[in-house]
Amino acid sequence: MTPEDRTTTAEHSTEGAYVAKGKPFTRDMTYIDDRITRDGRDGWPVEAGRYRLIAARACPWANRTLISRRLLGLEDALSVGMPGPTHDRRSWTFDLDEGGVDPVLGYERLQQAYFARFPDYPRGITVPAVVDIPSKAVVTNDFQRITLDFSTEWTALHREGAPDLYPEAQREEIDALNTWMLHRVNNGVYKVGFAGDQEDYEREYHQLWEALDELEQRLSESRYLMGPSVTEADVRLFPTLIRFDPVYFGHFKANRQPLSTMPNLWNYTKDLFQTPGFGDTVDLTQIKKHYYYVHEDINPTQVVPLGPDMSHLLEDHDRDRFATNTWGDGGTAPDAPLAAEVVDPAHTPLRVAGR
Repeated sequence: MTPEDRTTTAEHSTEGAYVAKGKPFTRDMTYIDDRITRDGRDGWPVEAGRYRLIAARACPWANRTLISRRLLGLEDALSVGMPGPTHDRRSWTFDLDEGGVDPVLGYERLQQAYFARFPDYPRGITVPAVVDIPSKAVVTNDFQRITLDFSTEWTALHREGAPDLYPEAQREEIDALNTWMLHRVNNGVYKVGFAGDQEDYEREYHQLWEALDELEQRLSESRYLMGPSVTEADVRLFPTLIRFDPVYFGHFKANRQPLSTMPNLWNYTKDLFQTPGFGDTVDLTQIKKHYYYVHEDINPTQVVPLGPDMSHLLEDHDRDRFATNTWGDGGTAPDAPLAAEVVDPAHTPLRVAGR
């Protein structure tokens, strides 16, 4: 590494970006709220081939968009760009692509898509993001809305047999559960891991585990969160659970017990990991590299652990003891992932053949 490289690395270090000593972690929830809809009300009509989803496998918020895209069969209508697992203060980068450049957008950094639309964009450059290919400009990074719109606005492009992940009769309950999970679980692990003092840490730790205990009880009554079929709620919970033992337990100090010791949550995690569209989006190596390398505030050495062994994700689960209609009436499992999107077999215990 040259002196110039060291200067650049130090200048764009993530140190101080996540933990403020003496303060709780607060996530900036202000996102670009444009929507891609059937009627194009925001100027962005649903159109096959027009948009590119940028979704790093390492990120749980992006992981849910990859799951939704797979389950609904949007792969041919919505291409995907996958940044590498690490980034600096500036942006996620396309270092996994040939020449370090996204082959469709021609960008080295996701930051360029944001600046193409907002030259002075003042917030973090986040994934997932949907980019308009003709203008190469970001459309939205509102991760809370993107998957709901995949389910409700992109229906004309769904595959035959696509499940209804957001059934109208359950939307109010799904919305309430998703809001609760966001604050107590999905973001709850971050509030524990990025707590700036002992008092904040202990408060968030207890709230997280109270929520996980509630989910353990809920999953003692049905196969999935909303009953016999998968829904948007499962799409949102799974990315957090699959990261728990490899990352949140140790790295974020959420260590009352491993998830693998909680029979309902763990068997539910194994069940979904083995379900097409869920586990085949998971790259455990990228997940660990992202958290342990990027979060310099809590792991300044950037050493990435080799464990834990996650091969037990393929062991039998007991979830078929419940009434089951996984894909809903008339629904079917998704096709195998596109060959170009199959996770490196060295990074997952799952073995999947692409199409």
